[in-house]
Amino acid sequence: MGGIMSIVLQGSTSGSVTLQEPAVAGTTVLTLPAVSGTVLTDTSPKAGNVLQVVSATYSTNVNISTTSWTSTGITASITPTSASNKVFIAINNPMRRNNSSGVDYGMGVAIYRNNSTSIFTGMTNLGYTYTVGNMAFSLLVPLFYLDSPATTSSTAYTMYFNCASNGTMSSCVDGNVATITLMEIAA
Repeated sequence: MGGIMSIVLQGSTSGSVTLQEPAVAGTTVLTLPAVSGTVLTDTSPKAGNVLQVVSATYSTNVNISTTSWTSTGITASITPTSASNKVFIAINNPMRRNNSSGVDYGMGVAIYRNNSTSIFTGMTNLGYTYTVGNMAFSLLVPLFYLDSPATTSSTAYTMYFNCASNGTMSSCVDGNVATITLMEIAA
């Protein structure tokens, strides 16, 4: 009668891993992948897994006084590994809205794909109306969106903004830092 055969791998500082033969008759084969810099890489991720992350910061102040959509310069690119995967976009931008007219104190922000397609409008004409004095407000504007770009080509995401009415608007106000993070999500 044979005994149970085991292989014990000792940890470099503590602990161990024990590989033990199955308690059934027959042969069981476990094939390990070839070592090529990464061991046991999963080539079939589960839906919802984050496959890659791209992040960037910006501190260049951009000022506008137009109702036309204008780039803030806050941008990052990602190349999806599969056309069926999604891209999660997270942007935080310290902004200021200035006004000298006394009325219609609005602003708008959006996310554009490849500087040509607006995929998400986070705010349009957000603000308030007042009738006395010159006023301004600063706020940290967060934008989050899950996109389906349907491509394996490099895809750029950029934050745009506009003055939905009178006055001026600033991105990365007072040298504060804006961030953009892109995450590829397995479908």
